[in-house]
Amino acid sequence: MGFISNPPQYDAIIVGSGFGGLYTLHQMRKQNLKCLVIDEGSDIGGVWHWNCYPGARVDTKIPLYEFSDENLWRDWVWTEKYPGADEIRRYFEHVESKLHLKRDILFYTRVIAASFDNNPSQWTVTTNDEQKRTARYFVLATGFAAKALIPSFKNLETFAGPCFHTSRWPQERINCSGKRVGIVGNGSSGLQVIQELGPVVEHMTVFQRSPTYALPMRQRPLSVEEQDKCRYEAIYELRKHTFAGLDTEFSFLPATSVPSEQRQAFFEEIWEEGGLSFWLGTYRDVIMNKDINREAYEFWRKKVLPRIKDPKNAELLAPEEPPYYFGTKRATLEQCYYEVYNQDNVKLVDAKNIPIVDVRPNGVLTADGQFHELDVLILATGFDSVTGGILNIDIRGRDGASLREKWKNGTWTHLGLMTSGFPNMFFLYGPQGPTSFCNGPTCAEVQGNWIVQTIKYLRSHGNNELEPTAQAEEKWRGLVNQIGDATLLPATKSEYMGTNVPGKPKEMLNYLGGLTEYIKNISSTITSGYSDFSIN
Repeated sequence: MGFISNPPQYDAIIVGSGFGGLYTLHQMRKQNLKCLVIDEGSDIGGVWHWNCYPGARVDTKIPLYEFSDENLWRDWVWTEKYPGADEIRRYFEHVESKLHLKRDILFYTRVIAASFDNNPSQWTVTTNDEQKRTARYFVLATGFAAKALIPSFKNLETFAGPCFHTSRWPQERINCSGKRVGIVGNGSSGLQVIQELGPVVEHMTVFQRSPTYALPMRQRPLSVEEQDKCRYEAIYELRKHTFAGLDTEFSFLPATSVPSEQRQAFFEEIWEEGGLSFWLGTYRDVIMNKDINREAYEFWRKKVLPRIKDPKNAELLAPEEPPYYFGTKRATLEQCYYEVYNQDNVKLVDAKNIPIVDVRPNGVLTADGQFHELDVLILATGFDSVTGGILNIDIRGRDGASLREKWKNGTWTHLGLMTSGFPNMFFLYGPQGPTSFCNGPTCAEVQGNWIVQTIKYLRSHGNNELEPTAQAEEKWRGLVNQIGDATLLPATKSEYMGTNVPGKPKEMLNYLGGLTEYIKNISSTITSGYSDFSIN
């Protein structure tokens, strides 16, 4: 006999207290909805609660990476163009001081299961302390990087020193100064750790599986005067009218239609601008045309090579023949990444051709028979991205149907917000939404507003349940993959395609039509009276 409460204890239970969970909670409270947020961490911030590894820093410049609520930005001042994790935590403390969200948040608690009860039309949410709570609506704000991908190294558990994934760096921090450190992976978090620790450790060994095409961050301090609040409302409005929810946009002028000299001049301009511009502010067809993509790669390589002294390292870090298309993996931003490899205490290992084959208590053995002595082993090995955090929970929809079973051969959603057979369950910054190609706070507000507006619609019309039709989600999945297939992304093994996880279906996990078109799609659903949904 299941646990039944009628009426449900909460209007909504939200999983996760990052940008998405906090924004949705705040908007729901404005509608006088009784909500509970459940979070495994000890404080708000989502990924920025967990990201406390050395060098952790956002890759979106200020003031784009914050909420658009004037009550929050009017008296908040940042110190850097790209804030570090500690400053972002202080920002979330500032948010809490204004909105008092924690009174509706349950910390140190993990949601392990959720099931929909047909009668009385509510969700029962089970946590790791075996408590069960009920709600009319179930909102997953787990984010795209909630489930770390841990490599299956032989005897990994036998390593005697500190060993952890970057996303689970101990909150009390670890002092790596004077230690022998091994880092597996050099994506966003790996790159930042390498930059930060390289100058202070006794020795660092970087096990690189593939090079990262790192772009210049152009980090610098920000003065109070530079943060002109008179511009902020326009900036936040602009975020909703660009591809990635930023203040830059692709050039829709076909690169092939302009002379080579003009292309090079444009590349130079956006390179000097720094940040994500060379990725999300370049020619739109860089991600579609192999020849133009190669030209962008060659430009990048020309910029990087002079900074690397050792020819062997240069060929590993910036190979003459690109191992994957430029821009088809997550862009990384660097400040002194390539110079670190010029240090005598840093060694770069080609882990693709010379992989780690065994882990010992005091180091790792690679396929060439070399033993690398280590005091600390850091895993910057990425995530079971976008879907992993959701499927980590045993979610059962109508008539006990399993979400894991439904998505085992591919993801099915409508608008990247709901999935058929799971009434009143919403997710944001999740599969088949703009997600990995959209600024987090922008996406949180766009999708959070849709969810709250939809719930408001249901309540005003006396409806208890809403779910997309199977036809609607089939059409949306087709659109997501159609747009993705027009790009070079499917040719690259990456988190964007799910192909970095053994056994995970290869598919386009993000909507690549851009935020502007995405907003048109979700808005039209509302204006049509949810014609592509089943409402009861």
